[in-house]
Amino acid sequence: MEEKKGGFRFSYLILILVVVLLLCFLFIDTSNPGTRVELSEVDAFISGTYNDESTGGRNLQIAQLYYYDGTGYILVVGSENADSFPNNSDYYFEYSSSNDINRIIEKIDAANLAGANITYDTNRPSDNWFLSFLPTLLIIIFGFIMVWVLYRMMANSNKGALSFGKTRAKAYATTKVRFSDIAGADEEKAELEEIVEFLKNPKKFTDLGARIPKGILLVGNPGTGKTLLARAVAGESNVPFISISGSDFVEMFVGVGASRVRDLFEQAKKNKPCIVFIDEIDAVGRQRGAGLGGGNDEREQTLNQLLVEMDGFEPNEGIIVLAATNRSDVLDPALMRPGRFDRQIYVNVPDVKGREGILRIHARNKPLDESVDFKTLARLTTGFTGADIENMLNEAAILAARANRPTIHMKDITEGINKVLMGPQKKSRLVTEKDRKITAYHESGHAILGKLLKNCDNVQEVSIIPRGMAGGYTMQRPDDDNSFVFYSKLMDDIAMCMGGRLAEEIVFGDITTGASSDIQHASKLAHKMVFDWGMSKGLGFMSLSSQQEIFVGRDYQMKNDFSEKLAAEADDEVRQILAHNYSRAKKILSENRDKLDEMANLLLERETIYTDEVNMIMEGKTAQEIIKIMDKKEKAQKEKERKLREKQAAQKQLADYRNKVEEGQKLMANGIITEEEYAMIVKEYEDFVKNMQSQTEKVEEKAEAAQPEQPKTEADKKPKRVRAKVEKAEEPKTEQEKPAKKSSSKSTKKQDEGENK
Repeated sequence: MEEKKGGFRFSYLILILVVVLLLCFLFIDTSNPGTRVELSEVDAFISGTYNDESTGGRNLQIAQLYYYDGTGYILVVGSENADSFPNNSDYYFEYSSSNDINRIIEKIDAANLAGANITYDTNRPSDNWFLSFLPTLLIIIFGFIMVWVLYRMMANSNKGALSFGKTRAKAYATTKVRFSDIAGADEEKAELEEIVEFLKNPKKFTDLGARIPKGILLVGNPGTGKTLLARAVAGESNVPFISISGSDFVEMFVGVGASRVRDLFEQAKKNKPCIVFIDEIDAVGRQRGAGLGGGNDEREQTLNQLLVEMDGFEPNEGIIVLAATNRSDVLDPALMRPGRFDRQIYVNVPDVKGREGILRIHARNKPLDESVDFKTLARLTTGFTGADIENMLNEAAILAARANRPTIHMKDITEGINKVLMGPQKKSRLVTEKDRKITAYHESGHAILGKLLKNCDNVQEVSIIPRGMAGGYTMQRPDDDNSFVFYSKLMDDIAMCMGGRLAEEIVFGDITTGASSDIQHASKLAHKMVFDWGMSKGLGFMSLSSQQEIFVGRDYQMKNDFSEKLAAEADDEVRQILAHNYSRAKKILSENRDKLDEMANLLLERETIYTDEVNMIMEGKTAQEIIKIMDKKEKAQKEKERKLREKQAAQKQLADYRNKVEEGQKLMANGIITEEEYAMIVKEYEDFVKNMQSQTEKVEEKAEAAQPEQPKTEADKKPKRVRAKVEKAEEPKTEQEKPAKKSSSKSTKKQDEGENK
């Protein structure tokens, strides 16, 4: 790459030198005008009486006269400049007006000099061949420059102005992604592993008459890993990988898209076997006939060329086309038929097991605390894609670094989940004490109903800190990803939605506007139970949802296929479901008023509580007791973090000492430092190791003393000695370095004794 840039600059340098030389030749004047004389002395040249001492004192007479632009040039009789006149002359003079030169010409004519060749002209001729050839030379040079510039534009297919017909695909020789780097897509990987086997060992399949699939379409929601799967196929099969986006084919010029498709497959044929990956293929693969331009539409021409290249008259063996989209419903049927895209692989949102695997993959390079539970996190991240999980862990790492913690805690990850779902906390928002109290009771009502209603998901977190548009929130953790929901669970979910409004009514004797989203969610669930799922007792097994949509203005409206009487009955059923759950939820909260008060007080004190604190409230503990337990946990966690930071600092210092010993060894071998100086470096390292050993012994002895006494066995009666693993400094191995080893043998012996202990 550097050589190309160097050649490009060298050609520019040559061009600049040529231009400079041309300018030099242009402005260099090689003529010799001769000696200057006054205008009054010209008459002496005409009469032949001009005497010049430099010529031996002989009289000179004019032989030729040339005048141009205020200057006259004189050639005398017998001059050596006769062949090169007027560029080279003997004398010259200057005149101010045409009258002066006319008077001189008249005198020359009147003198009628015998044998004299008197000529004069208004145009100065030139004997410089370069100046005569200069216009033609400039045309040739500029023509060469134009041809060279056009060639460079066409050579640089991604940068030139005339390269819009070239493909913009990016070719990768190999990729480092493997199937082991992907989790949560076992079935999808199994489908693609066959493609890898085709590319690695095609004879195994061709012997049985099987042909390699020409195209594979990856369909799935954004962030599910379609592009990652395509890169893993290229990485596992170890073949070139050519990537391009569907929008890169489209250009303002007609026919450019088809030209880029041709160029893409020509590039693929040169590198086959290879994989061509087209991301967001729906940009060019939409169904034909829907555009404004009909068959002449630019997108349709691009699609036609793509269809021909994938499965046309010419065979296209050794090239596998992978494409990704989340809109497979809009693709053209000709693109989806066997022979073009033989397989459609649906990349689904990962389930709880897949999310756990994705969490472990993205957490490989992150220091996690012991409190992090991947199974719990997998249940908390229901509906998350692989991209969402990666973003969530990245947010958690940023939060841990912001708090200056050496490891990532569980609360950092849960905060990352909340940040991805609802946005960052709004701790700076001004909230009055009355609003905080209302929010605390509101969220406590949700949490208590979530714990007491047996079909609700477990409560993971309760907070009164504003986040996004919400003044507070209650997060639940589902136990698994159920595809079906029972009637009893829907009823309990509706009842839990009413907990916030009911808590306000029970405690304050009034209601607020804070339950708007809860009311919408409960009403939506009850409506779907009656209209869509046939779960009403009055209407029974009947669906009232309409499948016909009518576009009105900016929105769609549903066309009802049932009578108004039936609609009224269905509305009554919805109201009955809501009323029934409202009454039973109010009864539950009224019976547990003491727990409601304690949880609200705890939230007002700590603002955010988690599953353990919620469980302690339900067990009957008071807010003050829970606060003491939380303070003790936080203190123990801070002490744990402090020890971990000290341990990491000591390990870093030990590594520095070890590197210092190794560098000292090299310096002594090269004669830069003496043996005594190297012995001092080794002694510093050994002293630090002994200090670490003594500190480790003290910590373990203190830990043993803090443990309750247990009945001693025969093995326990034996004296215990602390084992400390210390990395020894590398001993000198050359004969020159042996004295240094001897000088530090005493210290090394003590170190070995400490290790043997």
